[in-house]
Amino acid sequence: MRAPAHLLGLLLLWIPGSRCDIQMTQSLSQIVSLGDTVTIRCQASQSIDNVLNWYQQKSGKSPKLLIYGATRMEDGVPLRFRGSGFGRVFTLTISSVEPEDNGTYYCQQFYDYPPTAEQVIT
Repeated sequence: MRAPAHLLGLLLLWIPGSRCDIQMTQSLSQIVSLGDTVTIRCQASQSIDNVLNWYQQKSGKSPKLLIYGATRMEDGVPLRFRGSGFGRVFTLTISSVEPEDNGTYYCQQFYDYPPTAEQVIT
């Protein structure tokens, strides 16, 4: 019995040596004051087009998706959050920082397997 060609293609992603680890580098932790505008930078080791998400994680909670596709805002995310970038360099900008913005912020690429993430604490 033969597996469909598209299934074989998916299985190849899981063979060691067939993957390409993309490294993500993010700006260092920042201390900001209420009302400030803060920009968090994330850089990929190679082009990932716009295949990048931004997450916020608060202590003891699961990460919350803020931005997907580098620039698209998840439903319910305040307008003060904005994502930009394409290719290798991406930014998350938070305008008029509020107390509830305190947390850990992650960028994650899912352009290639395995997905890789980097964090910055603000």
